[in-house]
Amino acid sequence: MNINYFNRIVRRLVDCVTGRERRGILFLLETLERESQRRETRDRQMFYTVQTLQSEIRSLVRHLSLPDGEWEAGIRAQPSTTPSVDILEKSTVCRQEHFDKPDFAYWIQKLHAGRTYHRKNWEHVYICKALFERNMLRPGMRGLGFAVGRERLPAFFASMGCEIVATDLAADDDRATHWRNAQQYSTAKANLAFPDLVSSAEFERLVSFEAADMNAIPDQLRDFDFCWSACAFEHLGSIEAGLKFVEASIECLKPGGYAVHTTEFNLSSDTDTVDNNHTVLFRRRDMEVLAKRLVARGYRVAPLDFSPGSQPLDRYIDMPPYRQNPHLRLMLMGYVSTSFGMIIQR
Repeated sequence: MNINYFNRIVRRLVDCVTGRERRGILFLLETLERESQRRETRDRQMFYTVQTLQSEIRSLVRHLSLPDGEWEAGIRAQPSTTPSVDILEKSTVCRQEHFDKPDFAYWIQKLHAGRTYHRKNWEHVYICKALFERNMLRPGMRGLGFAVGRERLPAFFASMGCEIVATDLAADDDRATHWRNAQQYSTAKANLAFPDLVSSAEFERLVSFEAADMNAIPDQLRDFDFCWSACAFEHLGSIEAGLKFVEASIECLKPGGYAVHTTEFNLSSDTDTVDNNHTVLFRRRDMEVLAKRLVARGYRVAPLDFSPGSQPLDRYIDMPPYRQNPHLRLMLMGYVSTSFGMIIQR
């Protein structure tokens, strides 16, 4: 019960008492009020002290744990002149070693993305590389993107001659408000035009936009050669909802088609995690369950690689407010998280 509310009730009761008992009760009540005020003052001081300490600790951790090296200048590898012919064989965790290869720099250059050690760059390169190496990025192929937000991928895939259907939540869906405020939401294909990647004429010809709920994929979204999502299916409300989406997305493909999805991955624990929330964190066990479910349906899943890496940027954990470089690992809702990519063939 609120102390002030309690005191008001007691004072009303005291009005019914007279004499010595009244004075005694009033004395005790005044003592309680003074103690309550002192406690509230201490609580406020403690609150601000804790806030200050949290801020100082974050700053201290950010600076003390930053690895020495040339990472500040961005990706060190120079781009190769042609994409690698090596097949990206695994569903895997984002690691620094991937950034330090000329082939990674090649795809960053093709996407006109920043040369930073940022996991979002890794996700987009992973998706592009996985699809290219499986002969999906060529004229005549049809691709389906889920929760594309303001990604460059639809425009880039169109530049490769692919016919793309980009999707995001409907404009009247309440869940879109958060992404709209974060400028990570599309209501029309105009939001996805990047003239530095593809001409306006080709973009208009090859890219279309539809509203789609990843928890209930529209029946008409079928017969695609490939589909993808970049860090999206962790926002569907629960771990199980995310797993069901991945399974359902394969139904959108032709036999032999490929799905490439990336998501949040919990590096801290294979038991404790965040579930039933706006953002959930998938564990190793969740990815293993998903792979088994997909294989049971007759689909092929690229082998799972959960190695966290051992290079300096694999050990650095970014803290809020997050950096743009480096940003491979981050503290998220009390867990160390990174990106995980999965490749599936129907």
